[in-house]
Amino acid sequence: MTTLTEAPPPPTPTAPEKKAARRRGRLVPYWLLLPGILWLLVFFALPMIYQASTSVQTGSLEEGYKVTWHFATYWDALSEYWPQYLRSILYAGSATILCLVLGYPLAYLIAFRAGRWRNLIMILVIAPFFTSFLIRTLAWKTILADGGPVVGALNTLHVLDVTSWLGWTSGDRVLATPLAVVCGLTYNFLPFMILPLYTSLERIDTRLHEAAGDLYAKPVTTFRKVTFPLSMPGVVSGTLLTFIPAAGDYVNADLLGSTDTRMVGNVIQSQFLRILDYPTAAALSFILMAAILVMVTVYIRRSGTEDLV
Repeated sequence: MTTLTEAPPPPTPTAPEKKAARRRGRLVPYWLLLPGILWLLVFFALPMIYQASTSVQTGSLEEGYKVTWHFATYWDALSEYWPQYLRSILYAGSATILCLVLGYPLAYLIAFRAGRWRNLIMILVIAPFFTSFLIRTLAWKTILADGGPVVGALNTLHVLDVTSWLGWTSGDRVLATPLAVVCGLTYNFLPFMILPLYTSLERIDTRLHEAAGDLYAKPVTTFRKVTFPLSMPGVVSGTLLTFIPAAGDYVNADLLGSTDTRMVGNVIQSQFLRILDYPTAAALSFILMAAILVMVTVYIRRSGTEDLV
């Protein structure tokens, strides 16, 4: 007859072993963050440092550039190209507002009214990303072509008379005008507005709408008091994702605009690739980045969503 013997209890870890285990446990999150940190260092921090160094250099492409801490490049760039900065902010702001006006109803429809069509509509929203940014912008040259149906309809409705008076169009044409650039920016960056709005609206509990109705709130009041305030994180995220890349865009202004609609992105692209004035191009880039950073910080604090920073 065999007898069962109890297994010996596991050895109790000593104090140094417990300390080492706790130390390893504390290091795990940092090891998980290491790939992302290395990615940011290699592809963001180092290029930024290099561009900062370039912006204070002097010289020429033939003789070479040297760091001379010539900060006057910033003032020269800003004093010469301030109209392009204002134009970029104006165009990007207009496109952002249009994206919000067009995107919010669609995001609301997808979140609360789409039903079984939700996935199809979401695919249609994302579908433009399957096509090249350049091809999508060139398509607008055909849409807004002189003598086309769009321009003809706008002329019939006398819309171009009003926009021409405001300075957004030129006579009876839309191409090579500010309106064409804003239309291109709005179309290309509209999905960046819709997706954050949809994500924010989808999280809203529909029982809150029912409760507002039980309290005799009208649909407009429910939207103003319940839906829109709860969707503010999506509004802020969408406006930032739209405004920031739109302010630095140069493709739409290059293909749909003219020399009178050049944005600061066009100037930076020209300085880097055509004129080969690298210090001025780097200074222009840092001025644009600083201006956007200030505006974004003020906007987030005013909107009451500091947790997004």
